[in-house]
Amino acid sequence: MIGEKRRKGISYERRLVDLLWKRGFACIRGGASGAGSRRRFVPDVVAMKSGVIFVFEVKVRSDEDVIYIDVERIEKLMDFAKRAGGRAFIAVKYGGSEWRFVPVEKLQLSSTGSSYKIDPETVKNSGLTIKDLERLYVSATQQSLSEWVCNGHEGK
Repeated sequence: MIGEKRRKGISYERRLVDLLWKRGFACIRGGASGAGSRRRFVPDVVAMKSGVIFVFEVKVRSDEDVIYIDVERIEKLMDFAKRAGGRAFIAVKYGGSEWRFVPVEKLQLSSTGSSYKIDPETVKNSGLTIKDLERLYVSATQQSLSEWVCNGHEGK
């Protein structure tokens, strides 16, 4: 039996998949994402369109608080994105606000060094809107996919 917090997280992951699907992306939600007992990392959401791949870790908070994510989880997210030839983001949704997509390069290491943190200012200033994400897709498709990956968009 899954807890209420996990059920809410799954609901938001599905909402993100629906949003991206309506915008023309083929999307999947990692069925065991966050389960903790997996041998291989499974991201929360993967979105693909014409060879462009975006990989997401989804974080939802009712209030605009700092979000902490284990270093190992971010490293695995980046590894998955690199293997897929895609780009990794943290999809953040605060309360009733719109989704924001923070590139993993914008994360800050916490003072303990055991996690990365994303503060509300980073979400606001560095987080892409859904329209920004679509523009990033268009930009990627105007180059060959190999050029896009070579130009640092492989989810470092």
